[in-house]
Amino acid sequence: MVEVYISVDIETSGPIPGKYSMLSLGACEVGRADRRFYAELRPTSERFVPNAMKVVGRSLAEFAQMGQEPGEAMRAFRDWVAETSEGRVPIFVAFNAAFDWSFVNWYFHTYLEGNPFGFAGLDIKSYYMGLTGCLWADTRLSRIDGEFKSGSSHSHNALEDSVEQAEMFELMRARSKG
Repeated sequence: MVEVYISVDIETSGPIPGKYSMLSLGACEVGRADRRFYAELRPTSERFVPNAMKVVGRSLAEFAQMGQEPGEAMRAFRDWVAETSEGRVPIFVAFNAAFDWSFVNWYFHTYLEGNPFGFAGLDIKSYYMGLTGCLWADTRLSRIDGEFKSGSSHSHNALEDSVEQAEMFELMRARSKG
């Protein structure tokens, strides 16, 4: 069984799916960052946490006007995952996968009744902790050892951040093999 790692990042209006909205979704193939996906979604709720919207840098009204319907965006993402996988098993990879996974999984099951990644994702923070033996507190992005930092910067753009974390994961995997 051949696996393909797909780095996923999202931006949201708050901490939990259902009550708050996933506003953008970015992804790229680990090792092939030129294979990318990006979508902005219409909010599913008018609820938001002001600090979350400050991070996103835009209003719910802007996403309502310019975003895709969630079902349409999730169908496009599912199709992109299938095309990118090319017969390999897609593995969801994220930096703080518990957060990103909760929204992506909820949206897949709410709008498509199935998740092409199955029922679990790979967390880069946990991978780093296992690789280095560090404390959980040291898995914050600001504390990750420089040898695993990519040339990309964390921008809170879901696509750009998916590329950044894919590069970090590649560096960690290379060290774990070496």
